[in-house]
Amino acid sequence: MINGDTSLVGLLGNPVRHSLSPVMQNAALESMGLNWRYLALPCTSENLDEVLKGLRAVDCQGLNVTIPHKQAIAELCEELSPLAKRLGAVNTLIPGAGGGWFGTNTDVEGFLEPLGANDAWAGRHAVVIGCGGSARAVVAGLQTLNLSSITVVGRRSEALQAFITDLQQSHAPLTACLDTAVQLNENVAQAALVVNTTPVGMAQHGDPEAMPLGAELWTNLNGEAVLYDLIYTPRPTSWLAAGQQRGHRCIDGLEMLVQQGAASLRLWSGRDDVPVAAMRSAAATALAT
Repeated sequence: MINGDTSLVGLLGNPVRHSLSPVMQNAALESMGLNWRYLALPCTSENLDEVLKGLRAVDCQGLNVTIPHKQAIAELCEELSPLAKRLGAVNTLIPGAGGGWFGTNTDVEGFLEPLGANDAWAGRHAVVIGCGGSARAVVAGLQTLNLSSITVVGRRSEALQAFITDLQQSHAPLTACLDTAVQLNENVAQAALVVNTTPVGMAQHGDPEAMPLGAELWTNLNGEAVLYDLIYTPRPTSWLAAGQQRGHRCIDGLEMLVQQGAASLRLWSGRDDVPVAAMRSAAATALAT
């Protein structure tokens, strides 16, 4: 029951009306016995600084950040984690010691969790489709898996090269591949893991039957390849449904959403007993209704 001792946590973004975060976070808070409530808080870019200061002033216990504020909010933080600095993007805010906000990023942890043990990927090749904001967290995560190489596929040469230059590291080198390049088929055929970070195939975004890079390309996949789509509406996407029919292990974005949210709640609460199963169940139920 909400009372005078109830504390606030929430999600900043625009729009946030359809977010699953409130239902899954409040399920966790209830299970943990925390007298907090998690709200979706719509906020325009023009009001972002003012809203942040106001929420800190009323002792908000923590915030998640989503589109379109992940980059802009990094400039408004009192301090950033090394990962947030590298990505230039923040998805989690923790009250800072100086009266502002400490910004970090749990998207990388959320992305990695469903992939399992790091050593399973050593020496293998991955393909990432897209070079936008979500791809930054995906690539940062993949660079911890001891892969031999990572190919990033994009539509625009200038944006793709800037992405590669910004995130390049000596281990698991990043290579660029335009979506029209002849070497695309070879890259896909060699991949042990393919991650779609684009909105292609998302419900209410163009054709929900569309597949990233077209349906024909995926007939060249290695039979052992894992397909990971950050989209979870519809569930499964056409791309993952086709992959399942061919016997591939397929992962959708709902688990990443749950895991990054659980990681945020651990940071806010200082507790390790975050009920991930309750969060997953609440999110899946809400998605199905």
